[in-house]
Amino acid sequence: MPSRSARPPQEPAAPEQSDPGEADAREVAGPPSAIPDLSALPIAGIGRRQVALVLGGVVAMWIVLMFARQIGDAAAATTRAEDLAAANETLRDDIEASRRELQLIQRKDYILQEARAYGLGKGREVPFSLAADAPSLPPDAPGSAAVRVGADTTPPTPFERWMELLFGPG
Repeated sequence: MPSRSARPPQEPAAPEQSDPGEADAREVAGPPSAIPDLSALPIAGIGRRQVALVLGGVVAMWIVLMFARQIGDAAAATTRAEDLAAANETLRDDIEASRRELQLIQRKDYILQEARAYGLGKGREVPFSLAADAPSLPPDAPGSAAVRVGADTTPPTPFERWMELLFGPG
């Protein structure tokens, strides 16, 4: 805001000539060595009401932003609580699975089976192991599922297949 001078305004001298343009120029310009008096000019600025409105608007926006931030924090906390509840449920399932596994490995049958892997089986058992580079068994090896005891190992002829297809298994 421009400040006003503390000096009282000087009264303009009476015009010597009757020319109105010259008189107005003297009033505005004043004496050449004196500081111009700005009290007659309108003040272009902000009044108290405008300052109060702007300040009220700023406070209202601040309140709205703080409220929005609180809502965002509450939503984030709700999401985190749901995630923790889901994680707790997963941990609960893992604990139950671990308890079932503990019950399984404490059974005597399981302990004996694992002991056999280390060669600690019964006295009449003969421990053995396969070499790492051992070839896989052929599909028709004895004891495999492809060859059952007492099953016919000869493949059927094409005629037998057609007959089985037309009339069913014989």
